[in-house]
Amino acid sequence: MPPSSWAKRTGFRPKFSGETNVSDSGQIVAQPKPKEPDSQVDLELGRARPATAVNGDVRSEKLLPLPSEKEQTVKRRKDSDGGAPKNSAAAGVNGQATITEPPPPPSRRPPRNEEVMDVLPQTVDDDGIVSRQSHMKYELRDTPGLVPIGLYGFQHFVSMLGSLILIPLVIVPAMGGAYEDMSYVVSTVLFVSGVTTLLHTSFGSRLPLIQGPSFVYLAPALAIINSPEFLGLNGNNFKHIMKELQGAIIISSAFQAILGYTGLMTVFLRLINPVVVSPTIAAVGLSFYSYGFPQVGTCLEIGAVQILLVIIFSLYLRKVSVFGHRVFLIYAVPLGLAITWAAAFLLTEAGVYSTKVVIIPYPLQWGTPVFNWKMALVMCVVSLISSVDSVGSYHASSLLVASRPPTPGVLSRGIGLEGLSSVLAGLWGTGTGSTTLTENVHTIAVTNMGSRRAVELGACVLIVLSLIGKVGGFIASIPEVMVAALLCFMWAMLAALGLSNLRYSEAGSSRNMIIVGLSLFFSLSIPAYFQQYGITPNSNLSVPSYFQPYAVASHGPFSTKYGGLNYVMNTLLSLHMVIAFLVAVILDNTVPGSPQERGVYVWSEPEAARREPAVAKDYELPFRVGRFFRWVKWVGL
Repeated sequence: MPPSSWAKRTGFRPKFSGETNVSDSGQIVAQPKPKEPDSQVDLELGRARPATAVNGDVRSEKLLPLPSEKEQTVKRRKDSDGGAPKNSAAAGVNGQATITEPPPPPSRRPPRNEEVMDVLPQTVDDDGIVSRQSHMKYELRDTPGLVPIGLYGFQHFVSMLGSLILIPLVIVPAMGGAYEDMSYVVSTVLFVSGVTTLLHTSFGSRLPLIQGPSFVYLAPALAIINSPEFLGLNGNNFKHIMKELQGAIIISSAFQAILGYTGLMTVFLRLINPVVVSPTIAAVGLSFYSYGFPQVGTCLEIGAVQILLVIIFSLYLRKVSVFGHRVFLIYAVPLGLAITWAAAFLLTEAGVYSTKVVIIPYPLQWGTPVFNWKMALVMCVVSLISSVDSVGSYHASSLLVASRPPTPGVLSRGIGLEGLSSVLAGLWGTGTGSTTLTENVHTIAVTNMGSRRAVELGACVLIVLSLIGKVGGFIASIPEVMVAALLCFMWAMLAALGLSNLRYSEAGSSRNMIIVGLSLFFSLSIPAYFQQYGITPNSNLSVPSYFQPYAVASHGPFSTKYGGLNYVMNTLLSLHMVIAFLVAVILDNTVPGSPQERGVYVWSEPEAARREPAVAKDYELPFRVGRFFRWVKWVGL
């Protein structure tokens, strides 16, 4: 959009804006050069030197010969599409170069408005936008050595510790599990996360993305746990409910694997854009407000301190560096947890654990899974939402660490492997599916570590730690109030990361603002109707008050003669992320808008990717496995 009058007068140049970075035409247009009486004459060309206009500020440029062929090659390597002509690269959609009009005569350095920049900011400092990869310490294929890889790999997984361990600490008590059950589930989650991360970095998208239990699966898991048929169980409720969850996760994961490996995901990609991904993921974080602070209030002196410490570390001390590392920003959650946990330990004099020294998670450790079609159908829809989440993570992380975004085939391959990973999570019994952790992209940007080797080594360490029973027992001893306090921060962060996807679109567009606003509002309002329908003040529901919204299957407005249909519809329409996704995908794909305005994700073309050695090395399968799948075009480069 053209700058306002005050901006013209002051020469204001914004650092970052969806409107200024992505225009309707995808081109950067220079303003006409005003005539200057004191313009200098170039004796070689016999005319005045040209001046570059940036936001109304005219700047004289000295003349230099054309860049050498080597310099042009390096510039094309940094372009996210790698195929822009030498003379016509300008910032386009999602970091992709678009063709512009021929440049002015040779100058001694390229004009400022011809530099190729990605839409995604790459620096932790709030100093503005820089070109992609310029601040990454290690990129995707870098192998700096065992010590740096080990250090950064450990750093990467510690920063993701909250996402890995908090979900079991919520669902196991909800299922009636004891302390020992929780320690086993935590160890199982660590083991499966390490294994699936290795599989994904080797045979999936090959991006340095950590796989683990996703908050996307938490709400439907709680809805299944609080199903009416489980309310009257006697004996070991935990194992019975876990087997039901395992069956639902295995079926939905098989559906996700089919969606990826058959190429249906490439068709579905046409409907997924930043305007769809943004409110869908934000709704996941916003949907747990009824659990967060109400649980913190049960022990405010511990919970409030936990929240304040994490906020202080992540915001007020975020720029403090120790030995070149932003310790407080990267480790805000683990540091806050450690300090508060130590204080609680001293106050209660607790810490005696009876957990086994060695725990070896194994498939079907809780028993044979129970398959129920209505619960499996709910999970199938959720696996679709999980795939939408992963699409945004693949694109954002590739702009940070890879030469170009993945091809649709690579993306389908990654989604297919995520489905197989969730099958493993169902067989081992983690209680949720396995998917790409959304917070991973933020961690990559903060740590500037994009090497897949570091993530793989960290995954190996995670597998070893999962076999040590004391680790699972130690994590399982975190007080519930501290879990709730950490989740307040994690869910708020998840909502913000979801909304950050709007950077790839025109965030100031009235079309996009209305779509995102409607999606978020209805994602809160419609489930509230379903969750409160039929509940009276004297309700005899035996579940805690903060879990009552997930018991909607027993009292929702759908009341037909088919009990299974009532269960599916009441449950799905009570999930915030499902409503946000439905509203966003319908409006974004029916309301007219240009690709630049919508911020349509741009993926690499398979033919161009095969011709570029850098792209092939980024995404090709190891051990020459890819040559056996060349005939399957939709799961390769």
